[in-house]
Amino acid sequence: MSALRDELLACETRVWEALVAGDAAADAAALSADFLGVYPDGFAGKGDHAGQLAGGPTVVRFHLTDGQVKPLGAGHALLVYRARYLRVGRAEEEEMYVSSIWRRSGEGWVNIFSQDTPATGIPVP
Repeated sequence: MSALRDELLACETRVWEALVAGDAAADAAALSADFLGVYPDGFAGKGDHAGQLAGGPTVVRFHLTDGQVKPLGAGHALLVYRARYLRVGRAEEEEMYVSSIWRRSGEGWVNIFSQDTPATGIPVP
């Protein structure tokens, strides 16, 4: 694995861990002020993303695989991966492909864009 991919997967994992913990502050800390999310149900900003945790955790467990990274120029990179996860209150796992753009900010990275694409037609073993 490349060092950059490992670093960004660790950043992305912290976002998922915030969803499991219901930790809106940790979620918000990973997102830039101008964050934009594109999801099957519409667009979301930073407040929307962190706000989903107002009622507590939204995810029970998750597993990220197939990570790839593409540098996008100075201080920016695209991370893509497959996520398998179980939402709170659901009986069956879901799977999606995620594309996230990260920007180096100070000592670390912040997420500036994310798009989720449901993995349709792919059986979950």
